[in-house]
Amino acid sequence: MSNNQKGKLFSNDINQNFLEKDDSSSLREKDKFIEIASSLAYYLKSFSNIKRLLDYISLIFKHTFNQQLSIVIPLNEKGEIWKENITFAGVTKNLKMDSEIKSYLSNFDFSKNFKLKEINSFEKLLNNKFKEYVIKSYKVLSRGKCRGFVYTFKQNTSNEYVYNERNLNFIISCLAVGLENYWLIKIKKKHENVDREISIGAEIQSQLLPDYCPIIFGVDLAAHCRPALQLGGDYYDFMSLKTNISERRREKARWALVIGDVMGKGIPAGLLMTMLRGMLRAEVLTGLPPDRILHDLNQLAIYDLDQSHRFITLFYSDYDPRTKKLRFANAAHNPPLLWKSSEQKIIKLDTEGFVLGLQNDSEYQCGQIQLNENDTILYYTDGVTDSSNSLGERFDEERLIKSFSKLCQQSLKSKEILNNIFKTLDEFTGKHRQLEDDASMVVFKLD
Repeated sequence: MSNNQKGKLFSNDINQNFLEKDDSSSLREKDKFIEIASSLAYYLKSFSNIKRLLDYISLIFKHTFNQQLSIVIPLNEKGEIWKENITFAGVTKNLKMDSEIKSYLSNFDFSKNFKLKEINSFEKLLNNKFKEYVIKSYKVLSRGKCRGFVYTFKQNTSNEYVYNERNLNFIISCLAVGLENYWLIKIKKKHENVDREISIGAEIQSQLLPDYCPIIFGVDLAAHCRPALQLGGDYYDFMSLKTNISERRREKARWALVIGDVMGKGIPAGLLMTMLRGMLRAEVLTGLPPDRILHDLNQLAIYDLDQSHRFITLFYSDYDPRTKKLRFANAAHNPPLLWKSSEQKIIKLDTEGFVLGLQNDSEYQCGQIQLNENDTILYYTDGVTDSSNSLGERFDEERLIKSFSKLCQQSLKSKEILNNIFKTLDEFTGKHRQLEDDASMVVFKLD
């Protein structure tokens, strides 16, 4: 069917003329209803204007069921009376009745919080106000949810309603489907807009994480983050403590290496991670030792974190390539694993410290360790160790230590170690299993 034909089919004039055909028409009443049902079904597939659908339904009530007046009262997506779309259809010979009822409905106070349970009191008022008419009411139901109400009016005479109840119920069911579909389309569009905004947010956030590892003298670096959702709460960063020197000199200057995890995941965690990054980058430039950095960062962030009812774990370290010394402080984050090549064993880098955002007076300790050739550090978030397989078993720290130790003994590059740990993690959880939390790792290896 061409667009022209569709336009003609849906135009109010055509619908009006069709519905007002005289009973002496060549079509029998049954055929006439089948034709109406067919056009209504097609309408439901293609319509986008709810007002036109309601007008069309009202015309059907008016002409097919010969009601003197019908009123369609739809509900909006919140289940409130959708006052601006209340639709009337009346027989022209009863103009007085039409105007009386329309005036009453137009002035009736359907407040924004008009609840479904109040519809009974409304119907009582309607019956008391218009005692000279027989009023019938019908609920517009779709999948157990009320989408609106239909009221028909007829003068209170001895004549009973003469119409096919089954046909009437069919039209009301079509109305219910139309109203439901209209709101589903609206909801879908809202979700598409939200998804689009989340995708943009995820893209911006991914740009905030380092897209490449810096060159630090005598160090081989690799890092990767796998968010569980589009936006994640994991954070890692590499920052030079000297910004006003040349690239060549910066390689041998002190560097800060940090990894953190915001409680939760998704949009709230992503926003807090972005806030944390800005605060931390400003703090790093002060050149203070790690314990002071965490103390000051907690003081800066505690108000915002308290308001959001979230907290952050963070491990902060700085490395001096000239002395090969690493200083560090921990705000209750998973302690990084240090492979001591000379001793062929794993050491956990940890100090006492509380999470950021819970206690205003939290204090932190500073640790220090001398690194040597081939020593390797694995920074990670709990999304790695908390990953589970189909049996509900956690990957846990023990498996991570075992996997990391084995790889460190093979004289691999940082990138190879990182990729192999993620591969081991995938084999454990199942390749296509969705992560329950963001998983991030940084591998720091001395040449």
